[in-house]
Amino acid sequence: MNNIKTSPPHSEPESIDSTALILNLCAWPMLAGFPSPAADHTQKRIDLNDHLIHNKEATFLFRVKGDSMTGIGIYQGDMLVVDRSIEAKHNDIVIAVLNNEFTVKRLYRRGGVVKLIPENNLYPPIAIKSGEELSIWGVVTYNLHKLH
Repeated sequence: MNNIKTSPPHSEPESIDSTALILNLCAWPMLAGFPSPAADHTQKRIDLNDHLIHNKEATFLFRVKGDSMTGIGIYQGDMLVVDRSIEAKHNDIVIAVLNNEFTVKRLYRRGGVVKLIPENNLYPPIAIKSGEELSIWGVVTYNLHKLH
């Protein structure tokens, strides 16, 4: 049977700053067509921490390095919001530690078989072999992807 642990690795990612980040929230639906003439009238302000972070003490940020997850829109340089308090289940996007190295992959766990699945056809799935140590560090909840 594969040895899957949930203990933390030796190094820690960036922790979340508790300072509120307040942005304007637009109350009208966002269509992908022509802009609304009401675009200058916002309704209220929101704190992104309230929307992105469910458990502050267990939430961390990881910066992505590499291209193994581009098929689902995770690119080099993206910042991932990772919650350690969520128990990883089959098909979740996780931060895993395999042989003391961090990686972001889709978790496959069925019938005693555990794999880490990349979302880029250039990379093969990683089947966890007997004797290998895999730690599921946390579950990715959001991808902060810069568009411009």
